[in-house]
Amino acid sequence: MWKKISAVVIPTLVAVGIIAYMLYRVWDDLLLTLEHAVLPFLFAAVGICIIAWILRGFRYRFILRGLGIPESLTFATACIFISQTANLIIPARLGDFVRMFILKREDDATYSQGFSSIVVERVFDVLMIAVLGAIALPFILAALAVPDWFITIIVVPLAGGGIFFAILLWSGRMRSENRFIAAVQRMLDEVKQASLNPRALAVLSGSSLLVWTVDILVCFAVVQMFQASVPFGIVVLAIVVGNLVKAVPVTPGGVGTYELALALTFGLAGVPAATATLIAVIDHLIKNMVTLIGGIWSIYYFGDWSVDLLKKVFSKDLKKEETFGG
Repeated sequence: MWKKISAVVIPTLVAVGIIAYMLYRVWDDLLLTLEHAVLPFLFAAVGICIIAWILRGFRYRFILRGLGIPESLTFATACIFISQTANLIIPARLGDFVRMFILKREDDATYSQGFSSIVVERVFDVLMIAVLGAIALPFILAALAVPDWFITIIVVPLAGGGIFFAILLWSGRMRSENRFIAAVQRMLDEVKQASLNPRALAVLSGSSLLVWTVDILVCFAVVQMFQASVPFGIVVLAIVVGNLVKAVPVTPGGVGTYELALALTFGLAGVPAATATLIAVIDHLIKNMVTLIGGIWSIYYFGDWSVDLLKKVFSKDLKKEETFGG
């Protein structure tokens, strides 16, 4: 019981501690900055964020259909909403696996298909945000002293993506009677089926770039809300670094680490600490609030059984399910 509680409480305390420290060190300036906020940009940011979720739903529906699971845009969007809502509470992105059980119940999909759909989505998410970072870097390096770890955090996912697709191409040669290896092979075959053909590569790459561009526009609207003079390229870099840092599941939903990465990036561009902190905190708050509202809507969409499913995430019953079963 203690291990289960600490697995949630400790990462949450880390997240709260980071946010509290960021707000405390600039508290007086925060209040002054808030007084000059232009609220219409807040509503614009919320609207843009909702568009980003619809685009995510479109992409996930495409992935599901590539795996032979014909579902609607509403269903695909609800799947992502409910799993991302779980990720705001559960550490290590374990909320993603909620989708596997939803697909099993609603479409009789295998757990392997559900897991493969998550892998495809996550690979293109991380790879395409890194691509945007690589595109933005040359324009920023001339005007800004970017720390070496910024470059590293962008290059590593690009290299990892190349290795991943090389493994996919090679995986067809791997055959084994071992149950575990056979399960991995089945998953790789499904990932290849959903992503490794010209049409899928084009749609998934293009839609992922569009998703992240819209996500960047949310932050840019928040920047305009505080009338900060921040070049669009810096906003791109901030979102890239923030999301790549967030991809390492140190805290639930990346809360704290994401804000810190954004504030540091804006600080490098000469944005006052109070303004940089507010932009980072409110950008993530908008995105998480839209996620939470979407998660609540998804529970109503799927029905009462989805509440029981979320409860099982914290129980040993979930761990007893056969992840790669039929």
